[in-house]
Amino acid sequence: MAYTDKNKLRVVYGDYTLGVHGDGFDYIFSYSQGGLESIVKNGYEWLYRCPKPTFWRALTDNDRGSRFHIKSGSWLASDMFIDCKKTEVIMDGELQKQYAPDNNSYGGDVSAGEIIVKYTYETVGNPVTTVIVSYTIDVIGNIKVDVDYTGVKGLPELPVFGMRFLMPTAAERYTYEGLSGETYPDRMAGGIPGVYEVQGLPVTPYMVPQDCGMHMQTKWLEIVRKTSLDNTDRGERSSRLKITAEEGKHFAFSCLPYTAQELENAMHHEELPPARRTVVSILGAVRGVGGINSWGADVEDAYHISGEQDITYGFWIE
Repeated sequence: MAYTDKNKLRVVYGDYTLGVHGDGFDYIFSYSQGGLESIVKNGYEWLYRCPKPTFWRALTDNDRGSRFHIKSGSWLASDMFIDCKKTEVIMDGELQKQYAPDNNSYGGDVSAGEIIVKYTYETVGNPVTTVIVSYTIDVIGNIKVDVDYTGVKGLPELPVFGMRFLMPTAAERYTYEGLSGETYPDRMAGGIPGVYEVQGLPVTPYMVPQDCGMHMQTKWLEIVRKTSLDNTDRGERSSRLKITAEEGKHFAFSCLPYTAQELENAMHHEELPPARRTVVSILGAVRGVGGINSWGADVEDAYHISGEQDITYGFWIE
C-alpha cells in the first residue's frame, strides 16, 4: 500500500504483531516472538530473526586458559534462551492496549507521530536479571534503540553485552568509522581512527575458530547486501543499512558470517558451516582478551565487565 502522508506513521494492529509503515519503510514488531521481526527498507528485508540481547562471545584461547567459561558459562544459556516477559506499545506518549480483542477497535488507518515499542527480557539462571530494549520510530523511519541491563548482586562477569542482529544473507561489504583492524578494549592502542571498508565477511584465521573481528570506538557502520531470500531478486541492486552511535558516543561491533555458537562448535575452520547469513553484534560492553599468557592469567581488572553493575547504551538504525 502506498503511503502518502510523510508527516505521520501508519500503524496497523494485528493479533500478535504491530506494523509501523511510512515512506520507503515497513517494520513489524512481534509480541509472540518478543522482538522486532521485520525491517524492510525500500522493499528489501534486513532481518532473518528477531534481534535479541546478547551476552556471549565465542571463547578465545585466553578465555579457555583462564577458565572463564566455567566462571561465566551461565551467560551462554541466556544468550540462547532469554525470555521476553513483557511488551509495551506507546503511541504519541500514550500506553496502548495492543492485544486482541482490546485492539479490535482500531481501524487500518491509525496514524501517529511517534511509536515506542518496549520489550522486557529476563535472563536464564539464578539470580535472574532483566534487559529492557526500547525501539522508538520517528516519521522518517529512523529507529532509536535503547538497551538497559540491570546489574544484580551475585551475577558472574559478562563476556559482552549488546544486541545481535541476524540478517537473511551474507553481506557484500561493510564500511565503518572507527579504529583500523581488529580491536578489543585491551588491544586497541595501535588502532588508527578513520573510515574503513571491509570486503565480504572475513573471519580471522586463528588456528582454532574463536571470537574475532571486533571493532571498538565505532561512530557508525554501514552494511551493504546484494542478495536476498527472494527468488525473483537477481541481486542487481545493492541495499544499505546504517547503524549510528548516539551523538558524542560510540559502540563496538562485529560483522561476521557466523554466530558465537557456530564458531564455538568448530575446532578447525573447515568444520564451520557454509556462510549464509550476516551476524551483526552492536555492543555496549566488551570484555578484554588478555594474552599475558594463555594458560591461567586472567584479563586485567580494567577490562572486566561486572554482572552486578547496570549497563546502558543506545544507537540508531537508519
